[in-house]
Amino acid sequence: MTVMSTQEAGAGRLTVDDLARMPDDGSKYELVDGRLEVTPAPVFDHTRVEGRLQTYLGNLAPDGFEVLPDPGMNLDGDPSRHRRPDLAVIREGEEARPYLTRPPLLVVEVLSPESTIRDTHRKRAEYAEFGIESYWIVAPSVEKTAVFEMRLDGGLYRDVQEVLDTDVFETDAPFPLRLVPRWLTADGPWRRRIGGQDAGERAEDTPESPQDG
Repeated sequence: MTVMSTQEAGAGRLTVDDLARMPDDGSKYELVDGRLEVTPAPVFDHTRVEGRLQTYLGNLAPDGFEVLPDPGMNLDGDPSRHRRPDLAVIREGEEARPYLTRPPLLVVEVLSPESTIRDTHRKRAEYAEFGIESYWIVAPSVEKTAVFEMRLDGGLYRDVQEVLDTDVFETDAPFPLRLVPRWLTADGPWRRRIGGQDAGERAEDTPESPQDG
């Protein structure tokens, strides 16, 4: 495989065909109107959030839904506008090869220091224009992880909720679910705790049952 450097890539308008020649260095390569954007390989907490969220949503997803990690999307079918959200949920039957060309029901981006402006501004505008119904941003932290939910309303995203740490994030899009942001990043029995407890209870305050050992 011929490898194209980012310097060579900057010479003209690129399409997804050019991405096959990008260095295989763990970075994420995306296209904005033919211009290359490169995100370094993620750090541990970023990767942990992606893995746990994929596992959790995958277990909850009803028949007819599919959870995809790091899918390539050509926005509006344009090969020069290519994004790779950290996670997406689509309806089965809306697959496309080699890249998605229809808006997923949900996309999730996990913030990193170099992606904050891009994820909260540029991608927010692009995903709304593409018609993605729900957009989540996860801000990982060893202290207080946060989940932000936005819904498409009149062609723009409306901020629906911001949930921190041990509070329960609850939504019905793309399907009904509850999760506690802390357990996207914290050490410990995250599979037992990530779904939250009864309304009004804090996850860390609920005693373990005998079968929890």
